[in-house]
Amino acid sequence: MVIAYFTSKNRSDETYFTGDRQSPWFLVAFGMVGAGLSGVTFVSLPGMVGNNYFYFYQFILGNIVGYVFITFVLIPLYFKLRLVSIYGFLKDRFGVKSYKTGSLFFLISQSFGAALRLLLASKILQYALFDKLSIPFPITVIIILLLVWLYTNKSGIKTIVWTDTMQTTFLILGAVITIYSITTSLEFSFSNTITEITTHKYFNIFNWDGSSGNNFYKQFIAGILVAIAMVGLDQNMMQKTLTCKNQWDAQKNTLTYSLILALTQFLFLGLGVLLYIYAEKNGIELLINEEGKLLKTDNLFPNLALNHLGIYAGVFFLLGIIAASFSSVDSSLTALTTSFTYDFLDLSTKSTDDKKKLKNKVLFGFSVVIFVIIMLFSNSKGDVISLIFKVAGYTYGPLLGLYMFGMFSKMKVIDKWVPFICISSPIITYLLSIYLLEYFEFDFGFVNIAVNASITIIGLLLIRKKVVLEA
Repeated sequence: MVIAYFTSKNRSDETYFTGDRQSPWFLVAFGMVGAGLSGVTFVSLPGMVGNNYFYFYQFILGNIVGYVFITFVLIPLYFKLRLVSIYGFLKDRFGVKSYKTGSLFFLISQSFGAALRLLLASKILQYALFDKLSIPFPITVIIILLLVWLYTNKSGIKTIVWTDTMQTTFLILGAVITIYSITTSLEFSFSNTITEITTHKYFNIFNWDGSSGNNFYKQFIAGILVAIAMVGLDQNMMQKTLTCKNQWDAQKNTLTYSLILALTQFLFLGLGVLLYIYAEKNGIELLINEEGKLLKTDNLFPNLALNHLGIYAGVFFLLGIIAASFSSVDSSLTALTTSFTYDFLDLSTKSTDDKKKLKNKVLFGFSVVIFVIIMLFSNSKGDVISLIFKVAGYTYGPLLGLYMFGMFSKMKVIDKWVPFICISSPIITYLLSIYLLEYFEFDFGFVNIAVNASITIIGLLLIRKKVVLEA
């Protein structure tokens, strides 16, 4: 609230959406790590090590290459066009229908992604705090959404750039303090800790099994494409980058963010190994199915931090998950509000009073949407991080196809058919994945986004406009 008070001074009509393009690049880079991690990474990434080893790091290596593409291809494009909503590119390139379709796919993707990320964090807060106070789960979610509204309502992205920095700090502290608690309990020195992690059976980074969803090439390629789609083509992440003072600052921000994020994700994977070592050495029973796979891996970190590792680990875990709860939803709500108001309500043509009223109505509307999605999925179980990336392959695939076709070809398309192509592509990808898995035991894994984007591009080629040559 204090940060919101100071960032709300001297604001303009565009402050909520652009931060007046005055954000320090290093602050944006560090703060974006919190949004990139979220509560899902904070809780799911350490737990998933038990079934997937360090294979997820293949995906992260691909992310780094994707961020290089974002830095030197997408950011110059966005700054050249002076975009507030990044989907304005599709309007210039293909037409209004393509523009609205791209924005709509973002709105669907971001609504579900933000809700699923907030759901996991809210469940943990419910278990650790609100159940003790006899507060029902729906009220817990409403409290979080209300608090987010209170500090983002006036200055939006300008406030979030600063609060993200605080959230990222507590997210990383949550992991660091937990690692310290485990190593102290097990009497590991720094060198012992490194040795225990790197010699453990879970410290297996590369998978060369071609039929596996964790195959290196599938994970690496998917990492590149998912980074481009979920960061470079995502209004939530790019809106922060576009608040930087100029293109070079925005590029420095993206490169720095990618390196900090990769190191932080490696830290969380290492934490996962330590959590399993601690559980094994202390005889803590973990649920296993008939195939020998660990169940409810998302419960590992919360259970040990809150019930076994002492007061400091418990407190910092809660601070971390609270930070994750807010970083999951504050920037998402701002990005959803920005995208809808600019792409569907044509906010740039409205008066100052109308802008304020529309923004408030849309912000409230998306808060309700996220609340409803959380309630619908409130009884879901399992590894949420894998679910989010798999769903992203279906929802961001058409966006990726549209942008790749738009940037690397000069062909025009019949604009009215673009929505049909973008809706058909995920459906075809899903049916194809089921067929290959059932009859050939071939799992797309996260690379479903590449298949989806390719089918979208093929569809766009089929509806390209014929060029009439002059005699």
